[in-house]
Amino acid sequence: MNSVPMDDLDTLSQIFIGQLLKGDFSEATIQFDDQMKKSISETKLQQSWEDVTYESGTLLQLIPTRSSDTDSYKIIVIKCRFQRFDVDVQLVFNEQGEISGLNFTPIKNIYKPPSYVNKSSFNDVDIEVGEGKWALPGTLSIPVGSDQFPGVVLVHGSGPNDKDESIGPNKIFRDLAWGLASQGICVLRYDKMTFKYGKQLTPEMVEKMTVKEEVIDDALIALKLISKTNDIDTKRIFLLGHSLGATVAPRIGLQDPDLAGLIIMAGLTRSLEDTILDQFTYIYNLNGTITKQQKAELESLKEKVDKLKDPEYKDKIAPQDLPLGVAIAYWRDLQDNMPLDVVKKIDLPMLILQGERDYQVLNSVDFIGWKTALKERTNVNFKLFPNLNHLFIKGMGKSTPEEYTIEGHLDGEVITTIVKFIKDSKSEEPLNS
Repeated sequence: MNSVPMDDLDTLSQIFIGQLLKGDFSEATIQFDDQMKKSISETKLQQSWEDVTYESGTLLQLIPTRSSDTDSYKIIVIKCRFQRFDVDVQLVFNEQGEISGLNFTPIKNIYKPPSYVNKSSFNDVDIEVGEGKWALPGTLSIPVGSDQFPGVVLVHGSGPNDKDESIGPNKIFRDLAWGLASQGICVLRYDKMTFKYGKQLTPEMVEKMTVKEEVIDDALIALKLISKTNDIDTKRIFLLGHSLGATVAPRIGLQDPDLAGLIIMAGLTRSLEDTILDQFTYIYNLNGTITKQQKAELESLKEKVDKLKDPEYKDKIAPQDLPLGVAIAYWRDLQDNMPLDVVKKIDLPMLILQGERDYQVLNSVDFIGWKTALKERTNVNFKLFPNLNHLFIKGMGKSTPEEYTIEGHLDGEVITTIVKFIKDSKSEEPLNS
């Protein structure tokens, strides 16, 4: 029935999706038939795609296509699995292989609480972190009762994260908030500024942005906010950072003298640029072979990392010549505030947690780095979880990016370990490492 072979339509579908992901809407509309070109302009296609994917986050996976026939048309559906939800892209092809119909359908994930959550033991209250134009939506999970509760502020990893730190169907910050609140600990989580206000950030603002503006300033505001909350023991307020949030946690601790302690989950001790290169090298070699394109991409990335480290380029290099296209101000801020240099300036109680299956933050380098730097501290505890990945979700074998698209929950032992640290932070007895 269809004069264009199915394999060719699969290829055309992949090309079209690639053009959408790259923002090449002019090329994408070339595949439209005459009627589609009249009804959907390049601008309208762009607006429709951006409306659907604005809060989706980064692409994690393209699910293999499925197809069906109807009269003289072939329908192909491709599932785009993004960080926070899926988008089904339905393409209708005519006999000439032109796109005669198009539909975007976002598919939200339904969150199912883990077994360690007792929803009757706490209440969620919507709040705002900060005031005015840049206020951030947040949620305070408050235990039921009249006690003075310990408090925890959660600080996200890299990228524009929502308050649940949603990755695929997984919401590890909601797991943390509800798990800790079920154990009598008040938890504040909030949308990251780059998630809530990504469209409002001008190119000039992005070029000047550092981790201070992206992460630290809002974390300090959140700490002040939770300290003013009724029923909070102001002498037992902790900061919990994950990934990038864990990496900069010592900087936050240095600026808030009232903190009771830090909880560092998968925090880097290496430079971020070296970490990114290591991550891409790991991912590209997962199958045991590496393509010419991947090899070229790694070589290009290494050149950018080397330039970033070269003082000759440091002040004049353009964002497109840097890893991830991030401007020099951001990289300089990280380089000038390496976590192991900062952490030696504070004497707060700390709990440092690491998943052994984590390929983004490494037990063999980063976790050992924390342990070596803080080995003389009696108020620092370390815990390594053999079967957990970067999201502190249990699994087997080598961890992969695709693993993040599988529904799971932050491991209950992590909750138990954090609760013990918070409720007994003055104890001299170290946790098992």
